[in-house]
Amino acid sequence: MQSVFPDVSPEDRARIRQAVLAKYEQVAVSAQGQFRYPIGRQGLAGLGYDPALTARLPADVLDGFAGVGNPLAPGAPNPGEHVLDIGCGTGVDALLAALLVGSAGFVAGLEFSPAMVRRAEANKARAGLDQAAFFHGAAEALPCRDAFFDLLLSNGVFNLVVDKEAALAEAFRVLRPGGRLAVSDQFRLGPPPPDQADQAAMVASWFT
Repeated sequence: MQSVFPDVSPEDRARIRQAVLAKYEQVAVSAQGQFRYPIGRQGLAGLGYDPALTARLPADVLDGFAGVGNPLAPGAPNPGEHVLDIGCGTGVDALLAALLVGSAGFVAGLEFSPAMVRRAEANKARAGLDQAAFFHGAAEALPCRDAFFDLLLSNGVFNLVVDKEAALAEAFRVLRPGGRLAVSDQFRLGPPPPDQADQAAMVASWFT
């Protein structure tokens, strides 16, 4: 896979990661005005989430949804499966998956923003789903053992990761043989900023 920005310096990588963290620490407080697409319950309905499933979570939990697609649509998790949600945000997709895997299954949500992890944990408590757990970490270095998960979900996260090759390698490392990868994401149409030396343009490009 060829990087869109093949010559991103270590300093620019650090700036991009810090900008991503700063934005999503704010989103953890409120997602209103942070995105160009519908969020919350309106976003879930527009993306075709099963209303019978979403109705099983509290409305204020659903209001934290800020995904770009529906990674559960290609194939929902089965009862008893192990699921990992990379970049779980406030935990909506992970909690929906937890409803589907049931008490015999397990869903882990990984999140780069500590504030998001705290909100996801609060949402888990609101939903009363003991088969879900949330933890802080990065997609490029998953704190998970090899071949453990049956299904890996991600919703609008890989586009934000600087080292996409490492993140995808990690995703396949933690999936068991025959496991499934279900990713909803967005990507840029057209060339990157003309002046890649422009640090502001480099950072802003990760959000547009």
